[in-house]
Amino acid sequence: MEKSNPPEALGAFKPVGHVVVSFPSERDLEDAVQALGQAGFSPAARYTPEQMRAQVDSEVANASVLANFGQELNLAKAHGELADQGYSFLVVEARRDEQAREVAAIVQRFHAARAQKYGRFLIEELIDVGSNDHQVFESPDRGLDAQTRSGREGAAPPR
Repeated sequence: MEKSNPPEALGAFKPVGHVVVSFPSERDLEDAVQALGQAGFSPAARYTPEQMRAQVDSEVANASVLANFGQELNLAKAHGELADQGYSFLVVEARRDEQAREVAAIVQRFHAARAQKYGRFLIEELIDVGSNDHQVFESPDRGLDAQTRSGREGAAPPR
């Protein structure tokens, strides 16, 4: 996957067969990269907070109106909010479910806030970011969606 030409669907970032992970610090990301490498995974791309913010701004400006029907644009906005808080991002190829679960298990050891597996039709959150209460999968209470707050778009803070 090339950062300069990211995979998209309807103008929104959609790296099918990859896990997108957010880290609160560059150090956490670097430690996770090393552990992933030891497990045989090679990161497809790294994004600084500034690079992710620029990508999100571009997506929001250029996404098709049809992109609003899926989760891609909501997740892009949530990634933008995390980027504004200084989070760094890592995209890791994980085509099979067991690979994605292994990536999630590894990155959680390094304070990953979110790990989302992009499938062709679904985007699966691999790290529980909401409360322990039973919730509908795409419930805003899980903290996955961008939410309107004080008149601007943003994501709920990670828990």
